[in-house]
Amino acid sequence: MNTATPADTELPVRHESDARGVHRLTLAQPKAFNVLSEAALAELQRQLDAIAGDEGARVLVIAAEGKAFCAGHDLKQMKAHPQLDYYQRLFAQCSKMMLSIQKLPVPVIARVQGLATAAGCQLVAQCDLAVAVDSARFGVNGIDVGLFCATPSVPLVRNMGAKQAMEMLLTGGFISAQEAQQRGLVNHVVPEAELDVAVDRLVNAILTKPRQSVAMGKQLFYQQRELGMEAAYQLAGQSMACNMVLDVAQEGVQAFIEKREPSWRTPRP
Repeated sequence: MNTATPADTELPVRHESDARGVHRLTLAQPKAFNVLSEAALAELQRQLDAIAGDEGARVLVIAAEGKAFCAGHDLKQMKAHPQLDYYQRLFAQCSKMMLSIQKLPVPVIARVQGLATAAGCQLVAQCDLAVAVDSARFGVNGIDVGLFCATPSVPLVRNMGAKQAMEMLLTGGFISAQEAQQRGLVNHVVPEAELDVAVDRLVNAILTKPRQSVAMGKQLFYQQRELGMEAAYQLAGQSMACNMVLDVAQEGVQAFIEKREPSWRTPRP
């Protein structure tokens, strides 16, 4: 990874990237448990927009510093502005950022090194993939302060069963990393010493695949999920047909027939 610039170190979110097209956004306010303040949301949005416009981007990893991955919204900031229009703008800002993750044409991996609660748990659920340390805990506990975690419920119920999600939302109870994996919230749970290895394993696997096919596949995956079965098959069939005429697919199939590596494949490290 390239090192951050001096200006970046003062921001709530630090951005790094490397020559392979691997981007990394790090929530960099550990003393504040990496809350999603207005400034943090704005910086995440700015960086996501920039990555979306980078044709060389291949993967994004969202990470964090400190004991917490993300503790959700900044409640002190919210309490200081007790107006409906302020809250409407804030949650619209957060929803736009979360949807930008889904719309990004590259896979997004959450690297969860600690506690993820409320909108922090939402952030994990919104990412395409997630790897967590075995000591991480997850919760949507806004109900504990009288605030049902409505926006976090959107990706949460799309990651796990409805009754499992509803129990977390109604009780504010936390689940372990192992439970999160069993319920479908995270892909892999590993010891702290193996976290970066596990993330890199996913990154390297994605880098061996053609960017165009990955981008088309990600877009289709989320579109078809919201449709009925028949409409989903129609959309998926059209997507596969468009994918198949791409040079990368034609080369990939020809390479399979000829029992060789496709020309676009990056050798695994």
